[in-house]
Amino acid sequence: MNNRPILDVQDKPKLSQWLTLSIQHLFAMFGATILVPYLVGLDPAIALISSGLGTLAFLLITKFQVPAYLGSSFAFIAPVIAAKAAGGPGAAMVGTFIAGLVYGIVALVISKAGHRWIMNLLPPIVVGPVIIVIGLALSGTAVGMAMNNPDGKYSMLHFSVALVTLAATIIFSIYAKKMLSIIPILGGIIVGYIYALVVGLVDFSPVLKASWFEMPEFIIPFVSYKVKFTWDLVALMVPVAVVTLSEHIGHQLVLSKVVGRDYIKEPGLHRSILGDGTATMISALIGGPPKTTYGENIGVLAITRVYSVYVIAGAAVFAIIFGFIGKVTALIQTIPTPVMGGVSILLFGIIASSGLRMLVDSKIDFGDKRNLVISSVILVLGIGGAIVKLPFDIQIQGMALAAIIGVLLNLILPGRQSADENMFEVEQSEKVKKTA
Repeated sequence: MNNRPILDVQDKPKLSQWLTLSIQHLFAMFGATILVPYLVGLDPAIALISSGLGTLAFLLITKFQVPAYLGSSFAFIAPVIAAKAAGGPGAAMVGTFIAGLVYGIVALVISKAGHRWIMNLLPPIVVGPVIIVIGLALSGTAVGMAMNNPDGKYSMLHFSVALVTLAATIIFSIYAKKMLSIIPILGGIIVGYIYALVVGLVDFSPVLKASWFEMPEFIIPFVSYKVKFTWDLVALMVPVAVVTLSEHIGHQLVLSKVVGRDYIKEPGLHRSILGDGTATMISALIGGPPKTTYGENIGVLAITRVYSVYVIAGAAVFAIIFGFIGKVTALIQTIPTPVMGGVSILLFGIIASSGLRMLVDSKIDFGDKRNLVISSVILVLGIGGAIVKLPFDIQIQGMALAAIIGVLLNLILPGRQSADENMFEVEQSEKVKKTA
C-alpha cells in the first residue's frame, strides 16, 4: 500500500482545504458517533460535543503526534443500558467515568512497567470471543428496533424501512469506492431516512420548532444527579474497559503502519491510552457515552493519505459546533427507529465478525482443547446472560462475567503462551521498501 502522505501529520492545510477535509472526516465518523447515544437513550448533540472535546484532549495528551478521532464506543452499549436501567442517566455517567479511570490506571502502569503484561493478560483467545459476545448480545435489540412499531408490535412497514436501510448499507460497504466506502453507515442512514420519509414515518415538526442555536441538556454531576458509587457499576464497566484496551492497542498498531510511525514507542502507548481515558471521563462529566478510537478514522487516513492532526482537530471543532445547532440535533432525532435498526443489524454483526477475524488472524488452533474450552465458556456465559450475585448486592453479568472468566481460565489452564516479542514492532523491512 502506498502510504506516502498528501498531508503529513504536522502539515497545515490551506484554509479552504482545511474546512473541506475536516468536514469530510467528521462525516465519516458521524453515523457511528450518533448511533450509540440513539441506542442507549442519550442526547446525540452531547455525543457530538463530547467526541469533539475528547478528540482535542486526546491530541493534546499525545503531543499532537497521533491523528486519531474519538467517537462513541459500541462495546459499552449494553453496560450503559444496564446502568441506566438500574440507576438512571446519572448511574450511566458514573459508570462511564469509572471506565475512563481504568484507562488512566492502566496508562500509569504501562508508563512504569511497559506494555507486554496487558497483552499477556488479554491474548486473542480471550479478547476475540468477548468481542463476539459484545456483537451478538445486542442482536435482539437490533432486530426488535428493525421490525417493531413504537408500540412494540410487529410491523411489515417498519421492517421494510429497516431492510431498505440494511440493503443500502451493504451496497455502500461492498461496492462504494474511495471516500464513500468509509461512510456506509451514514450512507445507509440517509437512504433509509429518505425511504421512511416516502412511506410516511418521518415527522419534521421537531425540526421546524427547533432553534438554530440551542443549548443541549447536559448531564452534570452534583447538578443533574447525585453521584453514587456502587460496586455494581464497577462490575459492569471495568471488565469491558479492560477488553476495549486491547481494541485500542490494535488500532494504534494499524495506525502506526498506515502513517509510517511507531506510536507504541512515541509518543507511547501510555499516552494514547490516557488520551482515550481522558476523553471518556470528559464525556461522562457532560452526559455523553464512553469514547474510543475509531477504525473508520484509520480507513479515512488510508484512503485519503491526509494524516494531518490539524484536519482531525478541525473535525473535532465542527463536531462541537454541530452539537449546539438545534436544527441539526432535531433532525437527528427524527430518524425513525427502524432506520437505526437496519444499520444495527449489520453493525452488530460486524462487531461479532471482527472477533472472529481476530481469532483467524491470530491463527488460534481450535484443535487445542485449551482454546476450545476458553472460547466456549466465554461465548455461552456472555450470550446467555449469566449472572453471579455476590454479597452487598453486587452483580456481575453478561459480557463482564464472560470477560472475567475468560481472563481467569487463560491464567489458570496449562499451556499459556507469552505475547509475541515482535507484536508491537512496525515492520522495518516494509518501511524500507516503501521509501526506497
